[in-house]
Amino acid sequence: MLTVIYSDEFLNHKTGLFHPERPERLTAIVNALKSVSWREQLQWQQPTPVAERRESLIKLLETVHTPAHIQQVKAIADRGGGYLDGDTPMSAESYDVALLAVSAWLDGVDRAWDTGRPAFVLARPPGHHAEADRGMGFCLFSNAAIAAYYALQQPGVQKVAILDWDVHHGNGTQALVEDHPRIAYCSLHQSPCYPGTGYADERGTHKNVLNIPMSPGSTIGLYKPAFEAYIMPFLQQFQPDLLIVSAGYDANEDDPLASISLQPEDFGLFTEYCLQLTSKIVFGLEGGYDLPSLSQSVVATLEKCL
Repeated sequence: MLTVIYSDEFLNHKTGLFHPERPERLTAIVNALKSVSWREQLQWQQPTPVAERRESLIKLLETVHTPAHIQQVKAIADRGGGYLDGDTPMSAESYDVALLAVSAWLDGVDRAWDTGRPAFVLARPPGHHAEADRGMGFCLFSNAAIAAYYALQQPGVQKVAILDWDVHHGNGTQALVEDHPRIAYCSLHQSPCYPGTGYADERGTHKNVLNIPMSPGSTIGLYKPAFEAYIMPFLQQFQPDLLIVSAGYDANEDDPLASISLQPEDFGLFTEYCLQLTSKIVFGLEGGYDLPSLSQSVVATLEKCL
């Protein structure tokens, strides 16, 4: 069985009319997964309720975020919603939903580590742009970075790698892990593109960062050699016990927010590369805003994990 961690509560983070990071992203994916021929091989799991781990959850948040940032997110929600920045709207329930998303990513770590099999965290809001002291780019808390620090607390986990294949560079994730010798961060992203970070010469304090900027219009014909010549050797040399994937699907040709020309089935190939490294993988949803290509890409990812 392949675990998908999901709750309808993730739909309660309301971003307003016409915002690309909208609840329909999740319902499109859920509907697609419930219609595939292998749907019986999926095990749907509710995330651990925030109330059951609130104290430890806040403590984990504070390992990567400043108390002031956490309080700001809560304060905006408490007053009924508002904006963290010009791109990042919040509603009254967004703080609680963001905490539940973090909890779901932690559950993904537990599931992948305990079973030795991949788990997919189908949660929102996304997280890889959130920095220590601010949210941005649709992101409130840095889910992947928090999950990596949590994973290192588990018995037997010595090293964790994060692979970020979202079309945008995960500036927040990189900033939060680049000084940690037991976490590696690797990103392929369109350049130039938002947020304007992720240069190839950024290597991290411990040579634990690898950025692969991709030109607009890049296809799988350019991504495949990038994986084989750079990403796979980098990750194989690091030898992670657990792999966390910031699984954004906005590098699809049909996506409205970028200009990379991948197809949904290409994410199946990315997944095959990941499985060559380890079967202990946490896939967590980041971007992807064209609903058909987003849902087809998640299907392609999970199908390779069966």
